[in-house]
Amino acid sequence: MTRLPDFRLETHFSRWEFTARHHLTASDAQTMTMAELLALAGPEDREAWDTLALGYTETFGDPGLRRAIAGTYEQVDADDVICFGGAQEGLNLAMQVLLEPGDHAVVLTPNYQSAETIPLSLCEVTGVALDAARDWALDLDAVEAALRPNTRVVSVNFPNNPTGKVIDAADFTRLAQLCEEHGIRLFSDEVYRGLERDRARALPQAADLSERALSLNVTSKALGLPGLRIGWIACRDAELRSRLERAKHYTTICNSAPSEVLARIALNNRERILERNRAIIAENVPQFDAFFAEFADLFEWRAPDGGCVAYPRYLGADGVEEFCTALVEQAGVLLLPAGIFRSELTPTPVDRFRIGLGRRDPAPALAAFADWLRKR
Repeated sequence: MTRLPDFRLETHFSRWEFTARHHLTASDAQTMTMAELLALAGPEDREAWDTLALGYTETFGDPGLRRAIAGTYEQVDADDVICFGGAQEGLNLAMQVLLEPGDHAVVLTPNYQSAETIPLSLCEVTGVALDAARDWALDLDAVEAALRPNTRVVSVNFPNNPTGKVIDAADFTRLAQLCEEHGIRLFSDEVYRGLERDRARALPQAADLSERALSLNVTSKALGLPGLRIGWIACRDAELRSRLERAKHYTTICNSAPSEVLARIALNNRERILERNRAIIAENVPQFDAFFAEFADLFEWRAPDGGCVAYPRYLGADGVEEFCTALVEQAGVLLLPAGIFRSELTPTPVDRFRIGLGRRDPAPALAAFADWLRKR
């Protein structure tokens, strides 16, 4: 395994996330307080919380939590779920279990950095880029052309971070079939599922489409509960799940017991929380539409298909990196420039920035942003 590079996004956030006055690039939906979440607990979950002993928990995860997670799938049972300390641990360990030197992987770009860098540290990787000129379309022919006899994993992310793209369900189903036909594992990052602006566009989950596929999810993004640090992989392959468990023995061993009970409460109230978060995004979109319409000479804007992030284009002559740096330093408004999402595998746009739509009351941040632009 080669040394991993610095995680650009987290390094940037270490500098600015908690010091910038306006965090306008958040990748998670509006969070909840402990009191708000506990108010949703049914009698059984409340009893589990009140009587919780702070000992070790099962490596696979709390049985009640795994049942609640399984209930969000069509073909997945509780035994098909293994929980992790956030989605990052699940992604990391899955790639280490699935890939070794001499293997090959195919990874979608742009993407969350570790979806690319972890496979690259293990084996050869080919990137397949979403086409910005065609509304971030995924070319399935390009995916198929990238496959090799030693391809072990195809890794995708929809709704996509940072673009907000949701491909057609028929294309996603065909992708799962393509992987099945070639004996390849489809690794599907589904952490924004449930935040589609048009619920009819929600994709099937990979673990429901194929026994070999892995569906990655987490409480952090669509549910807006990143402080719980609870993620999971659903996969109907028992041998692979056992390998994932043994890998987890070398990292967290087990999850935080309080977080597992709180996550169980959230999953048992998933539709209620998602409905709230979709409503926040729906209320925010017109505000972002109005902002970008005022500055149409500087930006190309399109609201996301799903998730709570978008990836507008910056048209200014100074370039997006200098623009985002000046904005946070002078106006205290934090965005993520395209360099954060650059790829070693494919060309990626250099004139984009990620903006977040999932937090309540973006008006003060947009006002500060607009005031700064008017004074430039």
